[in-house]
Amino acid sequence: MLFVCFGNACRSQMAEAWARHLGKGRIRAFSAGLFPYGSIPEDTFAVMDEVGVALDGQHSKGVHEIPLAEMDVVVEMGPEIATPLPDDFKGQRIQWAIPDPFTRGLAAFRDSRDLIQIKVADLLAEISPEDPAG
Repeated sequence: MLFVCFGNACRSQMAEAWARHLGKGRIRAFSAGLFPYGSIPEDTFAVMDEVGVALDGQHSKGVHEIPLAEMDVVVEMGPEIATPLPDDFKGQRIQWAIPDPFTRGLAAFRDSRDLIQIKVADLLAEISPEDPAG
């Protein structure tokens, strides 16, 4: 599962962290940007830390660094995102409308974080339901 945004600094980083946290090992989550910012802003770390979700091991990277053809799901975090998928991509492309909080302050980051949490939880329930027995 790949989450793509403009700079791979805010929205897609939060989505990757939520997918890992909520997915509890059921899925592999990645994130990337069309034009990677090169780092993750402190506000991204701060708002995820507030809810106890770590971004351990995550870094800003471009879509060219991800094996796109191997992804089952590519989630574009906003309407401005058009991921250049290869001809052999057989997965599902999903478009979300998550506002970009970059440089807009902690309140905007929190709003995006909370919306992303809901969307990721819904997506995981749809594609990888938990085993009711376990």
